[in-house]
Amino acid sequence: MTEIKLYNTKTKTKEVFKPLDTNNVRMYVCGPTVYDRAHIGNARPVVVFDVLYRLLREVYGPEHVTYARNFTDVDDKINAKAEETGRSIRDITDETIGWFLEDMGALGALEPNEAPRATEYIPEMIAMIEELIAKGHAYEAEGHALFDVNSYEHYGALSGRSVDDMIAGARVEVAPYKRNPMDFVLWKPSTGIQPGWNSPWGYGRPGWHIECSAMSRALFGETFDIHGGGLDLQFPHHENEIAQSCACCGEDTFAKVWMHNEMLQVEGKKMSKSLGNFFSVRELLDQGYPGEVIRFVFLSTHYSKPMDWTEKKAKEAYETLKRWCSIAREHPPTKPEGYLVDILKDDLNTPLALQALEDVANEGDPGKLVASAQLLGLLGQENLNFFRQEKNDVVIVSGDQNTWHYNGQVRGLAIKWQALRSAKDFQLADQLRDKLILAGVNLRATNTGVVAEMGMRVDPQKLEALK
Repeated sequence: MTEIKLYNTKTKTKEVFKPLDTNNVRMYVCGPTVYDRAHIGNARPVVVFDVLYRLLREVYGPEHVTYARNFTDVDDKINAKAEETGRSIRDITDETIGWFLEDMGALGALEPNEAPRATEYIPEMIAMIEELIAKGHAYEAEGHALFDVNSYEHYGALSGRSVDDMIAGARVEVAPYKRNPMDFVLWKPSTGIQPGWNSPWGYGRPGWHIECSAMSRALFGETFDIHGGGLDLQFPHHENEIAQSCACCGEDTFAKVWMHNEMLQVEGKKMSKSLGNFFSVRELLDQGYPGEVIRFVFLSTHYSKPMDWTEKKAKEAYETLKRWCSIAREHPPTKPEGYLVDILKDDLNTPLALQALEDVANEGDPGKLVASAQLLGLLGQENLNFFRQEKNDVVIVSGDQNTWHYNGQVRGLAIKWQALRSAKDFQLADQLRDKLILAGVNLRATNTGVVAEMGMRVDPQKLEALK
């Protein structure tokens, strides 16, 4: 049997994966801070580690794999939103967690076995901080508890940086009570409306980094198999997790394999609100993209490479999935194709796995196609139904990234045009279409709905007049 090989960020090599216990394979992935909708960059680690979770279940059996992904529900951004809106913190975090699970479910992601919330593990965090202080790796200062980075000789090994390099390249909080500028907060005071708990260091709340160390320890014990997350978490979050966990429990403890996915771009540019190319998953779904189209685009780039979301890729993914669904028809899954499984075992090579899936589709075995696709989280029942039913309410909006912030408005007008045509009011439909052309938007009907194509020059005033 081909062995699973994974790139371990900690050792900087691709290694044969050897679980600590084949009957209890454990993976922990850093989840979202829940104060707003997840953007498409947030969704990439969800999709990447969902594929790994599926692969581990295929190899070791679903009952022998445990996947945990946390929710950070105590954070200054959440506090700020509560103060701004007048809503309770719990109300905001409950709503946002619901949004996250709904949106990630639309991308075909399985829910983890464990989804710990930071606020449910405060006693475990306090206990771990007390241990670190007792062992000389942390200290109390002015109501804070801080980790002493100089006390842990391997600090910086994950990211490959020296402490001096990290100080130069990081935004560190300069505080007179710190022994070293790089010392990080384990506990801090709370005032006003900020959430807080009683502790040996006063009324306060945990720092960000201690959360995952305490929660993974509570769920998995001191040592487990895989720790994952986005590359943006490698430093300082994961670096600090390793330091505090190994300082507390021993050098050979905590995660054995560290995996990080690269970041996401949009049309070759960094995703940014100022560029108008910053999208939540929900916005893309509402614009008519099936969730599996978004997932397919994500899988078309290896997780270790920067991924570029483009309109062209989305259109190609749509057509490919539609063709595969036509082959799959009503067939139940049988068994995944062996060579496709082997491709995934080689450090989650999803781009090559998609090519192999095309070969499976051409072989004409629908049951094997469905099983193989579902190992990648594709061709789920909802997607099969989507294409089978020839839905008439599908609207795809396309255009240059400079016009994407008009997507919601254009989609609403395209739906209106579609409704007029369905009602056989062709005169009003033609009038609306002609006005949209003058506004810089072309409409065309397809057998699955409507495509609205925005040109380089969209006239926002003319669009506004058509509401």
